[in-house]
Amino acid sequence: MNYPVGIRSLALSLPSIKRTNDYYTNKYPEAIAQSEQKSLARLFSLAGSTPSNEFDSEMLPYIKDPFRGTVHRWVLAPDESSLMLQERAAREALDAAKLTLKEIDLMLVASVWPEQIGFGDAAFLAGKLGLEGAAWNLDAACGVTPVALQTAFALVRAGEYRNVLVVISCAYSRFFDEDDTLSWFMSDGAGACVVSSLAPNQGILGTKTIHTAALCNSFFAKLTEDDQGNPHIHMRMGKGANKAIRETAVGQLRTCCEGALAAANVKLEEIDFFIFNTSTAWSASFCTRVLGIDPERTINLYSEYANIGPVITIANLYYAAQLGKIHENDLVLIYGLGAAGAASASVMRWGDVALGSVPNLHQPEIILKSSLDRSLVVC
Repeated sequence: MNYPVGIRSLALSLPSIKRTNDYYTNKYPEAIAQSEQKSLARLFSLAGSTPSNEFDSEMLPYIKDPFRGTVHRWVLAPDESSLMLQERAAREALDAAKLTLKEIDLMLVASVWPEQIGFGDAAFLAGKLGLEGAAWNLDAACGVTPVALQTAFALVRAGEYRNVLVVISCAYSRFFDEDDTLSWFMSDGAGACVVSSLAPNQGILGTKTIHTAALCNSFFAKLTEDDQGNPHIHMRMGKGANKAIRETAVGQLRTCCEGALAAANVKLEEIDFFIFNTSTAWSASFCTRVLGIDPERTINLYSEYANIGPVITIANLYYAAQLGKIHENDLVLIYGLGAAGAASASVMRWGDVALGSVPNLHQPEIILKSSLDRSLVVC
């Protein structure tokens, strides 16, 4: 028997610093002037060719923008950490679900990337929360959100655990130099959800997950030392990243979404709302074009939050529910993708999902305006 299991509560936590394009324009005028020779432009360009697929076509309008369509990004302050955001999101998700820490049997934590070199954040976060149950780390890069949900779902449905707390975080600003133009399209944040039994016929119905070995050389870590001589990891872009991302995006999206639909035994036209990993300004339009769906059936928060790695999937889910775009018993498809990790899609029947409070300085009416604004932001 397939027991109904899925998301019971959802929370989002974001840092305090908001940076606009003016910040980088004023602080790094030379980088702006030479932007087409810098890393962000090399990652997202046509490399001297004409558009050859849907990814290229949707990227094309942003090519002349040095920020590639990025408008705002949220960055950790010096006195903030990803663990602080994780703890806040976790407590919000628990409060929304009306559960105590004693009722959480397992916590799954996915961090892009962890606070400590060589250790995931799970045990550190468990200590901060005072969690008595199990806690361990998951890694599927920026595609980890649907993977973590799939894992929690399977464990609850199998009867191993009753309530699983899933915590996802991203702290790009700590791993990319500010004068590296790659950092200009990235944000920090954390999200959390509780996965439990739901009402009959609700919860996750089917999932399709694949590896992304084709993107393994897109990014790599370089170990350096900070001013105090402490080890520090910087992320760098590989030479083949542009080509690999452009050539694999369509196939990964179709394989995962079609596989999840088949596993759930539903048709594409039956899906009420879609949640995509909007890691670029054109991700939502790319996905809707490839799948042939109405853009009104998804949400795009990129202009407000930029690329928060796996957390952008939670942010899109949170605000889709907050703004009334998804309702109880709607069929929802979510899709996530991470380089050197996984691509994954899940189909779920949305339950009575309790939401944590709106993150400070992130008002729903602003997000609503942003999600409805389909104009291009180009310098």
